[in-house]
Amino acid sequence: MTTALPPGADAVRPAAARWLMIGHLSPTARMLIASRAARSLGQGALAVDFALYLAALRWNAVQIGGIYMGGLVIGAGLTLASGPLSDRWGRKPFLLGYGVAQVLAAIVALITSAPGWIVAAAVVGAYGRGANGAAGPFGPVEQAWLSDGLAEADFGAVYSLNSAVGFAGMALGALAAALPALWAGWLPGALRYRPLFLLVLVGSLITPLLLARMTDARHPRGAPEERRSAPAEEPAARQRQHTMLLRLMGINSLNGLAIGVIGPFMALWFQLRFGKGPGAIGPVMALGFFMGAVGAMWSGWLTRRLGTAMTVVAMRLAGLVLLIALPFAPTYGLAAACYVLRSAFNQGTAGARQAVGLRLVGPARRGLAASLNAISMQIPRAVGPVFGGVLLDTGLLALPMLVAAGLQAVYLALYAIAFRRID
Repeated sequence: MTTALPPGADAVRPAAARWLMIGHLSPTARMLIASRAARSLGQGALAVDFALYLAALRWNAVQIGGIYMGGLVIGAGLTLASGPLSDRWGRKPFLLGYGVAQVLAAIVALITSAPGWIVAAAVVGAYGRGANGAAGPFGPVEQAWLSDGLAEADFGAVYSLNSAVGFAGMALGALAAALPALWAGWLPGALRYRPLFLLVLVGSLITPLLLARMTDARHPRGAPEERRSAPAEEPAARQRQHTMLLRLMGINSLNGLAIGVIGPFMALWFQLRFGKGPGAIGPVMALGFFMGAVGAMWSGWLTRRLGTAMTVVAMRLAGLVLLIALPFAPTYGLAAACYVLRSAFNQGTAGARQAVGLRLVGPARRGLAASLNAISMQIPRAVGPVFGGVLLDTGLLALPMLVAAGLQAVYLALYAIAFRRID
């Protein structure tokens, strides 16, 4: 007897081929990953320089945290709606619309630094938040589309590959973030950061061009005849899915709060702690993103050995130790080393964590699952930057990282208990 695989899924493949997956991806999956690569370049540059740009415009840390908070709150509302709606109406319209909005935001940021326009562009473009090439509030739509035709056994490898491509692009973008130091003599003050929005604009233009060529998927809930032919889920199974999704949301909230406290401020923290500028910070953060890509590929392999959830726990535990050590590093070199190694372990689990969320439900509800997975982190993550900004403005540079470490320790313990048997 053989087990049927989803349409487009291959039969059992050698372990190495399943780990890399590139030769087995559908054309749609390849274009989705390519669009992530295009977006990630600008996101990597602004993950380093956007907070420094705002600081050069005389924004304080609390104000910078406020702009991140506003963007996350608005994005959370869009995320909550977009995933379930895409289950019914398809994925392409949401991602294509977001691509066009990104182009407009990049043009605005390129031509003006007026506070109102900067806030609007930052909210639409998710500037400075290091989204790993994801489609902002429509990232869950992208995740759900990528799952079409995949066997669940391949989720960990494919989503880890997708994450690795995003981190590699962010690494290149973060290297570009060092460029303002080169032309500071010609573009004084905050103006030296403005050309980076050209990189954002180019990536934003490529994305809708790729998406326009893609064919949208069909889903069991997408058409009446498909809904009639799709097997109904048993009430008990549906209730189990609800319970697991609620459990995931509660646990994720701790991780989101921890990320919000420190994530948007790493470049600013290096500047405040060691007096470094973009020329020194950019390469370090680029190396961190590159190591995130390496960690993502490694986690895709590790999911075959430890299981998806336990891979997340093992790698994030190593990252937790490095987070605790980071604020006590006496020199910039040691602090940078802690940051880079932590990026490999922490950021490398992004694809595996997405795979865990999507495996909790059936194909017809993966947009909903991806939305709930994302929003459960985004809402508490929106609170974190304001809290972290207050601590930085008062000179308590170590405390944000220690608070984040405590939250992540509890998160990992609960995650291991809840999902250790998911595989």
